[in-house]
Amino acid sequence: MRNSIGDYIREQREQARISMRQLAQAAGVSNPYLSQIERGLRKPSADILQQIAKGLRISAEALYVQAGILEDRQADSGVRSALLAEPELSERQKQVLLEIYESFRRENAAAAEAAAAAAAEAADGAAADGAQPSAAAWSVATADPQQDHSPGLAADPSDPADDISGHNSASR
Repeated sequence: MRNSIGDYIREQREQARISMRQLAQAAGVSNPYLSQIERGLRKPSADILQQIAKGLRISAEALYVQAGILEDRQADSGVRSALLAEPELSERQKQVLLEIYESFRRENAAAAEAAAAAAAEAADGAAADGAQPSAAAWSVATADPQQDHSPGLAADPSDPADDISGHNSASR
């Protein structure tokens, strides 16, 4: 049986061109203990894996998945498979690219969540006042993510010159 976590750590360490002694020092573990992990004689805890990941400058999640602590839970959009199958990239390069990809996905999900929360809050506030949502809140709530909705293009309902009905109130 193959020692996947120990082999994986050794592979990552060798690709990063870090000696066992350097990694042990960076991870805050003894050299013999790290050697035992790499040879499969010891099974590291999640805390030790996190320290080793920090020393290797890779994600702790990658080590947790290798160790069987976490399942690789991400739905594969094809990007992950393509990166992992790329023969001209080292394992370290693949991990870095996957981490960047996932950070972009998290950033976009957080932005979408924040926009939805802001739109819901604006709509709830308007409903509590018995008023209709403002044009800006309605624009955010109904925005098509494929189109550019620049804030400067919306009418300002508080400006008498920008009457939403299409009539310039200054000319009345």
